[in-house]
Amino acid sequence: MSQNNDRKNRNGPNRGGQNGGNNWRGLLSLVSWALLLTIVFSYAGAWVSGSDNKSSVEITYSEFISLIESDKIAKVEFEANTGLAHITPTEGFTYTDEDGKTYGPMPKVEKAVAPAETQTPSTTNLNQLLRQKDKTDDGSFQLYTKALNDDQLISRMLEHNVDFGSPYTAPISPILEMLISYILPFAIMMLLLSLVFRIMAKRGGGMGGIGGVGSVGKANAKVYMEKSTGVTFRDVAGQDEAKESLTEIIDFLHNPQKYTEIGAKLPKGALLVGPPGTGKTLLAKAVAGEASVPFFSISGSDFVEMFVGVGASRVRDLFKEASKVAPCIVFIDEIDTIGKSRDNRMGGNDEREQTLNQLLAEMDGFDPTKGVILLAATNRPEVLDQALLRPGRFDRRIIIDRPNLAGRLATLEVHTRNIRLSEDVNLKKVALATAGTVGADLANLVNEAALRAVRLGRKAVNQGDLLAAFELVIAGTEKKGSVLTEFEKKLVAYHEVGHAMVAFKQKNTEPVQKITIVPHTQGSLGYTLLMPEEDKTELRTRDELLAKITVSMGGRAAEEVVMETMTNGASQDIQDATQVARNMVAMYGMSDEFGMMALASRRSQYLDGGYGMDCAQDTAAAMDKAVREILTECYGSAVSVIRENREDMDKVVAYLLEKETITGAEMVAIIEGRDPALVEDEYASTRQETPGIEAPAKRISMISEKIEPPAPAESTGEETSVSSTESAVEPPAEESAPQQPEAETSAPAPQVDDEHRSV
Repeated sequence: MSQNNDRKNRNGPNRGGQNGGNNWRGLLSLVSWALLLTIVFSYAGAWVSGSDNKSSVEITYSEFISLIESDKIAKVEFEANTGLAHITPTEGFTYTDEDGKTYGPMPKVEKAVAPAETQTPSTTNLNQLLRQKDKTDDGSFQLYTKALNDDQLISRMLEHNVDFGSPYTAPISPILEMLISYILPFAIMMLLLSLVFRIMAKRGGGMGGIGGVGSVGKANAKVYMEKSTGVTFRDVAGQDEAKESLTEIIDFLHNPQKYTEIGAKLPKGALLVGPPGTGKTLLAKAVAGEASVPFFSISGSDFVEMFVGVGASRVRDLFKEASKVAPCIVFIDEIDTIGKSRDNRMGGNDEREQTLNQLLAEMDGFDPTKGVILLAATNRPEVLDQALLRPGRFDRRIIIDRPNLAGRLATLEVHTRNIRLSEDVNLKKVALATAGTVGADLANLVNEAALRAVRLGRKAVNQGDLLAAFELVIAGTEKKGSVLTEFEKKLVAYHEVGHAMVAFKQKNTEPVQKITIVPHTQGSLGYTLLMPEEDKTELRTRDELLAKITVSMGGRAAEEVVMETMTNGASQDIQDATQVARNMVAMYGMSDEFGMMALASRRSQYLDGGYGMDCAQDTAAAMDKAVREILTECYGSAVSVIRENREDMDKVVAYLLEKETITGAEMVAIIEGRDPALVEDEYASTRQETPGIEAPAKRISMISEKIEPPAPAESTGEETSVSSTESAVEPPAEESAPQQPEAETSAPAPQVDDEHRSV
């Protein structure tokens, strides 16, 4: 408590002065705009009311006297202050001004014109008024004129029975008049402006020059106080290395004295880097949940606006608000939006550059002893500015990579925590099948499995639901209405069995899990699913890569050897094979012509994984030739496998045309002459296991004590034997060296031939 009070007292005056200046500037801007708009609208309203008032017409005083004598006036009201006479004509009277416009209703009957010998100037004008029928403006109206000092006016009005007078109006207080005329509209205008600016601030808009009015320049960060994030390390699985790196930050937020006493400083920032869906945002929330500190979450796009200066203002406001509640964690998602490298293409007034400069200044300025930790996430670290990545700003880069087998198993356990599972569920097998996936993929897989179980009317999710959901993610749902001809079905069947046969007959390939010729929604007329049976690393030998290319060529080889034709269904197979062969030549150094020479470099390794060429055009042409040689060699191997196993292929294709979907174990049973109907496991693969035999390496253990060799036996002329009761001596270390453990890195996704799109 004392530390918090000291921190509040220490930050209080500065914070109050800064907030006071910003508040006064915002209030002054708001008052100025409201006053300006009030004056404009007042004058505009007065002008509109004066110019658009068509119910009052000015006449001359002589016309006024003529109308009295003609008994055309019913009432006259005199204004005491202005001396105006407001004239109300009799019913049915019309008046035509100098422009020829007529006011008042036209009579329904034709008025007779007075004889010429009896006409007077006044009756002549009235007859002209009655003839203006085409310009009539219906409705009542008033006439007005300036009253002159006429002594006979009252007697004339009395003589012609004109009702006249001057109405009494109670005087209005000047203060009340000012309140109604100016203060009330001004207050209403301020209220409307404040509401408009507040709405714009919530929607992320800006007004450029209106600095900070209505929270325009304030950061729109979501603030999670204390443990309201609802996420801890218990909810994050498969990222043990990342959690271990962030544990020190959590410990510092809990016990800062332990580090400050020895002189250590907390890293100001940690950059979370990894592919999309690996849980970078979830891990940042878990850090805040474990540390029980406020958590500010904002996206990089929230800083960028059309108007220059708004993003920098929001960065300042974000760090100012974070310093108020320190210790806390500030998380900026997709920081590459504002942190891209500055170059000559960016102008001096570019909003993104201004925002980046302000972010760099704020990261240098905040005190590390306060405990403001900046976490940021991106999947494009190669585009970030070097000034942002240097030590002192982002001191640590934490890789959030695709989980390995143990990580996928732990992730599945987290996502199935609230899912009702049946007894036959084996999450380890699902984890093996989903090699190369990320946490978001596994969460989607579990949800799809639960939806499938409900759709089929079950109360729990079984193993079939989980594996079917995996196939749904990679190939889509089945097309119920697609109809293939017999020739097309036969062609697709040989294409898919060609992939499966090449994968089964070759070494260094993954087992075949499933073969289907049922069309799916992702454009495939069938697919062959190769699923690994063990968690392998990204390390691949040259033989494994060549085997992968050969398997991709198996479909086209079967089309040419069996059906003697070629289709565009192998387009994706050709692209995959070409990509692997190009990587072997350009980046892996596996070609005889170029050897250990890098011809390309990887671009966006956490997104598309593509690369850019770093060689001359002549070298690129020679590289294409080397790629073609690899593809030709692998295609020849695939054709040889198809020709050597033509009879087995015909049997498997016949069974596939009947069932439309078979497993790898059923294909093996057909090849070995067994009945495929006896295969019970609907997800059995072509992997051939020898049960009950344990690998020798598993019985070898490392010990630190020196092992003395046994004493030599006396020569008796006979072979010395060791009885079963005596302890056997293990072989020396150099003869049975323990196997090196495999690196726990992510494995590639299962191969799926899903490109028999059109035949």
